[in-house]
Amino acid sequence: MSESPMSEDASETEVPMEQMSRLKKIIDQLRSPGGCPWDLEQTADTLRPFLLEEAHEVAEAISSGDPDQICEELGDLLMNIYLQARIAEESGSFSLEDVAREISEKLIRRHPHVFGTSNAKNADEVRENWERIKRQEKGEAGDKPSTIRNLPASLPALLRADRIGKMVAEVGFDWPEPRGAIDKVVEELDELKIAIDSGTEDQCYHEVGDLLFSVSSVCRKLGIDGEQALLDSLARFKSRFAHVDRRLEPGQEVDLARLEEWYQEGKLLEDTDEESS
Repeated sequence: MSESPMSEDASETEVPMEQMSRLKKIIDQLRSPGGCPWDLEQTADTLRPFLLEEAHEVAEAISSGDPDQICEELGDLLMNIYLQARIAEESGSFSLEDVAREISEKLIRRHPHVFGTSNAKNADEVRENWERIKRQEKGEAGDKPSTIRNLPASLPALLRADRIGKMVAEVGFDWPEPRGAIDKVVEELDELKIAIDSGTEDQCYHEVGDLLFSVSSVCRKLGIDGEQALLDSLARFKSRFAHVDRRLEPGQEVDLARLEEWYQEGKLLEDTDEESS
């Protein structure tokens, strides 16, 4: 019986990348005959939701600023990547080595200012070179590039809006100052009010979408991560509403004015706690 990779001990004299090899051995053992029944049942498709979930948990950990949590969540994400590669290797599609080789070669190709003889004065030129080389790789060098390029279908809508806004800004379709984006929000809000008063459900639907897109533009112009800003806002709302829950008796009926009063109390308590911390 071969020695289990689980028995290996980390040490200060650890060989570089040794733990990466150890993880691969563990994944291989889980997917081998006599391994874990659950892992053996998985396919690339069944693991897809876990991959997305772990990516979101990594993002949440980064927001927390806790190095231990970030390390743990990156490990969970890495495990999913190794599992996907192992499943692909079993079908003869590609291996983990292929994955590493492909991204290594891509990074070298798309950074000629580092690994070649090209120059890039700033980050904007780096992005331009990246997109130009990317088009060449895809055989689109002679084609007029589309301003709005393809994005992953699973990308959150707010993040997709940010990416599209940045793409069209590359050709000058953008406000010079954040104030222009804010004025657009006011315009879209007025159009939504008109749709609510006299429009159809479809009109309201479209105007809400336009309003959300314009709000994402404000975030972009201010350099704010809209996705994270919304998550933080929801966390604050949850914290403040916990005070409402504490004031609310089971089965008690309370009007909106009283609920709002309790909510503002919770907000005040939160602000006081922040000032004292």
